[in-house]
Amino acid sequence: MEQTFELIAKTFMGLEPVLAKELTQLGANDVQIGRRMVSFTGDKQLMYRANFQLHTAIRILKPIKHFKARSADEVYEQVRKIDWSQYLGDDKTFAVDSVVFSDEFRHSKFVSYKVKDAIVDQFRELTGKRPNISVANPDIRLNMHVAEDKCTLSLDSSGESLHRRGYRQESVEAPLNEVLAAGMILMTGWQGDTDFIDPMCGSGTLLIEAALIARNMAPGLFRKEYAFEKWPDFDAALFDDIYNDDSEEREFKHHIYGYDVDVKAVNTALLNVRAAGLTKDITIREADFKDFQQPQDKAIMVTNPPYGERISTPDLLGTYKMIGERLKHQFQGNDAWVLSYREECFDQIGLKPSIKIPLYNGSLECEFRKYQMFGGKLKDYRTEGGTVKTDEEKRQMAEKHRFKKEREFKKRITEQEENEEGDIRSFKFHSLERKEERGEKRGEKRGERREERGERFEEKGKRFEKRGERFEEKGKRFEKRGERFDKKYSKPKRNFDKKNRRFDNDEE
Repeated sequence: MEQTFELIAKTFMGLEPVLAKELTQLGANDVQIGRRMVSFTGDKQLMYRANFQLHTAIRILKPIKHFKARSADEVYEQVRKIDWSQYLGDDKTFAVDSVVFSDEFRHSKFVSYKVKDAIVDQFRELTGKRPNISVANPDIRLNMHVAEDKCTLSLDSSGESLHRRGYRQESVEAPLNEVLAAGMILMTGWQGDTDFIDPMCGSGTLLIEAALIARNMAPGLFRKEYAFEKWPDFDAALFDDIYNDDSEEREFKHHIYGYDVDVKAVNTALLNVRAAGLTKDITIREADFKDFQQPQDKAIMVTNPPYGERISTPDLLGTYKMIGERLKHQFQGNDAWVLSYREECFDQIGLKPSIKIPLYNGSLECEFRKYQMFGGKLKDYRTEGGTVKTDEEKRQMAEKHRFKKEREFKKRITEQEENEEGDIRSFKFHSLERKEERGEKRGEKRGERREERGERFEEKGKRFEKRGERFEEKGKRFEKRGERFDKKYSKPKRNFDKKNRRFDNDEE
């Protein structure tokens, strides 16, 4: 029987429950949710499958050692105690990545250097040789995680982040991360049982991830390599069996539609879909959301409109108002899910969401909201047996501390209500406020630098002025000296009288 060991799957904030569910379905044991990670136990086969099949994992780590350290020297000593000959040879290369959340260790690279030094020094002491560092393509990747004084040193079995599926040929401005896109789709509960629509599809990430989920295809199919393939105990035959096993894939009887007003985005999405080999399942066309019409078949909509952060939009609030109008009048009987950042934008949609899920898109704390669309009045819909919120959605919405207390746009709304300034649209977006603040700070610094520079130039000017005065004084002295020379050595010109052998003005 294969030996089991501890493993850690890293993910984005907000996707931990989805990843935990995926791991449980994969056969993982001791699944425990943490912050941006899920720990579990499994064997070598499960580790390979986790890298290959999980939709919402960024990387899979295999811990080597847990220890406590309050200084760089303690980290060094603990790492020196590990028998590194189990993992490395002096003819191999390695790299160390560190993630640090600690007041004791303020620089992650410094921690990486101490780990590297400990490994290299151990090899030098035992063999006289040392393994080399290779940042680009090492044989072994190590991951050091420090939270205050708690340290975990792990082998990185993934290598390049798992969000890099391998199908993306080209990109657009601010593309949606593949892991986040897959997590969003899995949160909706959609498994390919209806059509899928993204009316603002960009480079097609949501469309491709939806197709992979609908067909239950492993997202690792397009990857060229994993870090575990370079490990000394790599089982190539076992991984080949996992890679070539398509027994869990299923038929997809519906269709996926993507639209975008930008022809460049449409062409990029078509290229990516073709690279993934999913052209039969996905149709992409150039179209404006404002022209969206009621679909003939039942469908789910999942979309990620612009936020006005990385992509500039001339009429951002108008765009969201249009989204709400289209959903209300042209998407009845279906569910729509919208990921966005600004409360102001959600307000413009003008529809009541049945659930709000906090998610991070990069560094932005966003919300993923579900809108259940139905015709007529809510009271009539409920009378006819319609359900706006499921029991699970009610439970999730009742959870406390789901959002930050001091979330910026919510804080601004409160301030606005206190000041009774009226319509939220009169409020400046905080990105503009931040830009103004940064501009002011930069302006102040520039002003200070210019003042300092001006003072330096003024001092230089004074020095030059003094130097000029000295040169002027020297000039006057030279002038006086010249006058003295003239008086002393200048005499009337004399002509020589050859006959008398004398100058004509010589006295007789």
